[in-house]
Amino acid sequence: MSVNENARPPTENRILNALSGEEYERLAPHLEFISTNHGQILYQTNQEIDYVYFPDKTMISLVSQMSDGGSVEVGIVGFEGMAGLPFVLGVEKSPHETMVQIHDGAARMPAHVLREEFKRGGILQEALLRYTQSLLLLTSQVAACNRAHSVEERLARWLLMSQDRCLSPDLPLTHEFLSMMLGVRRAGVTVAALALQAEGLIHYTRGRIQITNREGLEEYACECYAMVKAEFDCVTSGTENAGGGQNGIDKQKHATGVHEHSDPD
Repeated sequence: MSVNENARPPTENRILNALSGEEYERLAPHLEFISTNHGQILYQTNQEIDYVYFPDKTMISLVSQMSDGGSVEVGIVGFEGMAGLPFVLGVEKSPHETMVQIHDGAARMPAHVLREEFKRGGILQEALLRYTQSLLLLTSQVAACNRAHSVEERLARWLLMSQDRCLSPDLPLTHEFLSMMLGVRRAGVTVAALALQAEGLIHYTRGRIQITNREGLEEYACECYAMVKAEFDCVTSGTENAGGGQNGIDKQKHATGVHEHSDPD
């Protein structure tokens, strides 16, 4: 007997929402819905992947550590996907430090349980393979962006990607964190943020950035954003429709880039 769709805990995560009733029924006993904290490390580089994580409105950074102690973000995971993907592909240790960047809850399960379900084929396998392609495109485009575009353009791209996954224009972000994500000094982050604010695109205060003109920010961002956004829309639409397991998610707000606005506390 299939799980009643109404019994599923509500989540924005597209992978979980795509599952058929039978798939969800097999995985549900192993799913744990957890809170997350800003800066929480899910995996250190080369740490064994014990759990996989399905973000709700949490955003997770994949961070590459340099030998000189520096670091730079090479990818992000939001409600469109899953952290711990290398385990499904046969790699049991994380190639990157995996850190919670913006916290708002996630579901997790033992990695070995997910891999066994993946081997069955079905919607889960289809959704994760499609997501793998999306993440590969994202990481390669971020690498090109870091080499070719200005800090201001990269910051605009990164803020838009963050809003797409957090579903809010209010982003709790510090100088230090932005510096690490963009791979630049904190002074460079300040200059870039003030430039975007001078254009009327964002409102920047200590520890928080509010996107005030999304359309203008999209025009300001480099071409990389349009490329990764098209892929993001494609993968979220594809997984959303795959299994019919919906929790009342509004498709249109993601497809059009119009997001709900919650006033900051």
